[in-house]
Amino acid sequence: QLRLVESGGGLVQPGGSLRLSCAASGFILNYYTIGWFRQAPGKEREGVSCISGGGSSTVYSDSVKGRFTISRDNYLNTVYLQMNSLKPEDTAVYYCAALPRAYSSTCRQPEDYAYWGQGTQVTVSS
Repeated sequence: QLRLVESGGGLVQPGGSLRLSCAASGFILNYYTIGWFRQAPGKEREGVSCISGGGSSTVYSDSVKGRFTISRDNYLNTVYLQMNSLKPEDTAVYYCAALPRAYSSTCRQPEDYAYWGQGTQVTVSS
């Protein structure tokens, strides 16, 4: 069974950090581009970052560039999203998803992704 499971969300104060993990089972992650998306209440799902299968290509949205870092450990079949300098506007449910292409120069659209995790809540508040 193909699964993606996110973890690492929680409540953090503005300026704080969290590291999200996306663990895959049932398929070999390095054949897929992995994207992180987020959805805040009342808003559309937006792309945050993505990383190619080998990890050579990474893309970030303007809203997180310089604060978030995406990485992957294909041996552990896991992708990470390190989030620093968090802001209240980063509050959302964060999802990871697998795009069935080993390389993509862009993160593409959510509908292009074949597999999704269940999401993990990130709340940035004092």
